[in-house]
Amino acid sequence: MAFKLVGLAGSYNRPSKTFALVNHIAAIAAERYGFETQVHDLTDVGPSLGLAQRQNDLDSNAARVLEDVVEADFLIVGSPTYKGSYPGLFKHFIDLIDPEQLRAKPILITATGGGDRHALMVEHQLRPLFGFFTAHTLPTAVYASDRDFSDYRVVSEALQQRIGFAVDELAAFFPQQALAAAE
Repeated sequence: MAFKLVGLAGSYNRPSKTFALVNHIAAIAAERYGFETQVHDLTDVGPSLGLAQRQNDLDSNAARVLEDVVEADFLIVGSPTYKGSYPGLFKHFIDLIDPEQLRAKPILITATGGGDRHALMVEHQLRPLFGFFTAHTLPTAVYASDRDFSDYRVVSEALQQRIGFAVDELAAFFPQQALAAAE
């Protein structure tokens, strides 16, 4: 049985560095652990998000993305940095999730921003957000700035190394897959 990895990029822009980062990490984790993978962004969620006050208010596309997120065995969540935090519609999507739906779920938190000035966003904004849900955020968070990308591809060796550390930490949650990958 393959475990399900879902990536969620909190961006509406396409192309998006946030989506590129989440998708890049998802591909590495899927290769290493054999996950089934699905990556979404807020464009996949669509326009019903802004009008939704509860999960039942979402249209079928948005409901499917939310279902993928809450049914995942492992999440990679990425957010663009907007004025030192995550965008409002990203937070609104997360607000529609019942806290029990993410309880004990392993989550790798990531963010992108224009420069290093926003690097602590993962620690000061995303980690507490998912702490509220009693999810297990991996110890290594991943932040990437504009200089880490070329044409929406991860090119920084330092970033690649940090991603490797974070993906290695998944072995604590998926030990059988880690053993199989090592053989």
